[in-house]
Amino acid sequence: MILAKKAGSKLPKRKEEFLYRGRRISDLAKLSIEELAELLPARQRRSIKRGLMKENKKLLAGLKNKTSVRTHIRNMIVLPDMVGKSLEIYNGKSFEKVEVMPEMVGHYFGEFALTRARVQHGAAGVGATRSSKYVPLK
Repeated sequence: MILAKKAGSKLPKRKEEFLYRGRRISDLAKLSIEELAELLPARQRRSIKRGLMKENKKLLAGLKNKTSVRTHIRNMIVLPDMVGKSLEIYNGKSFEKVEVMPEMVGHYFGEFALTRARVQHGAAGVGATRSSKYVPLK
């Protein structure tokens, strides 16, 4: 018997705990930053092995004390101990509010505060196309 899916019905949300490379977020938070780097993708691993910058270390210290932080640092990697915190990341114009979820671990802050707005083109203006030649102006 084939069950038909109702139009507009959503799939149920994930009920099991999120795993990153087969490990729970609580287990990842217990790892040292060097051990965590081995689980991250190559670009993030290279960034951590070269050492965190002074600003990044200051941000980590600020996140330990607070639940919400404003930052201009877009090249910081989301670490497991940041999960559940609230960040406001600068996109060049304003601060974008971001709630850190487990799925964000290993990504850069800049991926969640886009710097370029989506382009929404309007209608073509008069003189823009050959067909607009025959459109009356009044």
